[in-house]
Amino acid sequence: MAGLQKILLILLVLVLVLLALVFSLNNQMAVALNFLVFETKPHGVAVWIIMSFVIGALVGILITILATFRTSISHKTLQKRLGRAEQALEKSKAQNDQAI
Repeated sequence: MAGLQKILLILLVLVLVLLALVFSLNNQMAVALNFLVFETKPHGVAVWIIMSFVIGALVGILITILATFRTSISHKTLQKRLGRAEQALEKSKAQNDQAI
């Protein structure tokens, strides 16, 4: 089953690469992007679109990594607090048992 998933994933990647290649070959018109402060050199429309997807994916990965890091730190902090609370509860139970 895992072998079939790998084959399907490879086929999907190959199809996406082929689609990107066909897209880039069909969109050769050079366009310069004009930001408020500067203007870029002219490149093909496909280059700009593919670059925007790549940059978006990288930004998404970075945000995911940062969120995961924050979550793991929060998890560790909560685990420590839970451990201290459980120790305090056990200590309190022991004192109650001695009092009775």
